[in-house]
Amino acid sequence: MKPDPIELELFRNIFVSIAEEMGAVLRKTAFSANIKERRDYSCAVYDAAGETIAMGDHMPVHLGAMPLSVRHAIDAFTLAPGDVVILNDPFQGGTHLPDITAVSGVFLQGKRRPDFYVANRAHHADVGGMSPGSMPLAREIYQEGIRIPPVLLARGGKMDEGLLRLILANVRTPDERQGDLLAQMMANRRGADRLAEVTGKYGLVRVQRNVRELQDYSERMMRAAIRKLPDGVYRFTDHLDDDGISAEPVRIQVAIAIRGDSASVDFAGSSPQVAGPVNANYAVAVSATMYVFRCLLAEDVPYTAGLLRPIRVITPERSVVNAGAPAAMAAGNVETSQRITDTLLGALSKAAPRAIPAASSGTMNNLSFGGWDARRRKTFAYYETIAGGMGAASSAPGESAVHTHMTNSWNTPIEAFEHQYPLRVVRYEVRRGSGGRGANAGGDGIVREIEFLTAADVTILSDRRRRRPYGLAGGKPGKPGRNSLTHAGRVSAVGSKANFQVAPGDVLRVETPGGGGWGRA
Repeated sequence: MKPDPIELELFRNIFVSIAEEMGAVLRKTAFSANIKERRDYSCAVYDAAGETIAMGDHMPVHLGAMPLSVRHAIDAFTLAPGDVVILNDPFQGGTHLPDITAVSGVFLQGKRRPDFYVANRAHHADVGGMSPGSMPLAREIYQEGIRIPPVLLARGGKMDEGLLRLILANVRTPDERQGDLLAQMMANRRGADRLAEVTGKYGLVRVQRNVRELQDYSERMMRAAIRKLPDGVYRFTDHLDDDGISAEPVRIQVAIAIRGDSASVDFAGSSPQVAGPVNANYAVAVSATMYVFRCLLAEDVPYTAGLLRPIRVITPERSVVNAGAPAAMAAGNVETSQRITDTLLGALSKAAPRAIPAASSGTMNNLSFGGWDARRRKTFAYYETIAGGMGAASSAPGESAVHTHMTNSWNTPIEAFEHQYPLRVVRYEVRRGSGGRGANAGGDGIVREIEFLTAADVTILSDRRRRRPYGLAGGKPGKPGRNSLTHAGRVSAVGSKANFQVAPGDVLRVETPGGGGWGRA
């Protein structure tokens, strides 16, 4: 039976709207600024096999990796109505410990097996570990926070109070964590309610038929996009500045083989897993690959499991793109995912020179800190990412001061930031002239200065401080980023990855990289 294109578009928007509404519930009921203000979360809808049906317009690094979390949750439990599985273990479906995923089954008409699944992933501003914000300069995962394999937080709609107490006893901000976990549960409940309404209106058989058609349509569109690329093997190598422990660069290497309407993406030659926290797992490598190939599609194609069917991802075991326990993983999800993206785009620029932009800033500039807030008489922990410059394209210059590629978060408004934390924003402006020159110039980065009003423990996980974002077609690279700290009137440089203590009155300055230029100026 040939699908009705109008009906297919209707269902496509229905499913996306469910994921978006889940996100709205999560955002409006969460406690932390990281979720409420920065929108560091993602929501999605899955079929009975755990295959993606629809994703919200949320975080690419979450969305491409979350199906593996759903798969681990399904494998670990036979879910019943009201059950909610949570997990964050990077070796069992997670990406890094601050990202906690909640998975629920959707049961229709009294069935004992789910007809759908709903899931959301939220970055919690602290999950314990050796540094506030749980993005430490660690050497092993045990230092990074509480590690949660797939476990049932709720059974039959009733919270497991013992498990909740265990989690809250291992974090610095328990009230905030409890509020965010409850918000995640409510987001899944909203998704389940909406799916029940849709199937009640249209019938389960009709809904499931359109689910399959959407997944098949996405596959056809991806195959058509790959078919436009010349057959061949396209290689590229890029590097992270270092792993935070040693000064050695960390190599990301890829070979993309295009054969007709399919592609093989092989990361052989990438560095073995390292001592520092920049290790990524297979889910992150798949997520970056899915994102980059999705960008080849000019059309607004449904973001379903069908997109990945024509693509094979190969990652060497115990490498920086497929690390094994007990590797530290905090920055793999944020920094290494960005460099994997840069490497994939660099390889594809040889197959489609005018379709691929120059490198963007290539780092999320992760800043986390915490301490004791004497005025509010409580412990605080905060995490944020800071935007940079976008790489220029053949058709346009890069945007300035924007989150790019694997991150899609917002900034915390200064008013909310200063209201909730004992800090002051001294400077927040575009870093003029940091974009690479070219026929089209790269976008500029950001200058962000924060004055601490109390003593705090601070961690920075950033990159592109030594190796600049590359230009393409003769365009110049963007300027590298720079971190510094002013203490007692003296300015000192801070490394790309560092942990340090600050005193009241200290000012941290983060200058983020610009994007690369495209074409000769």
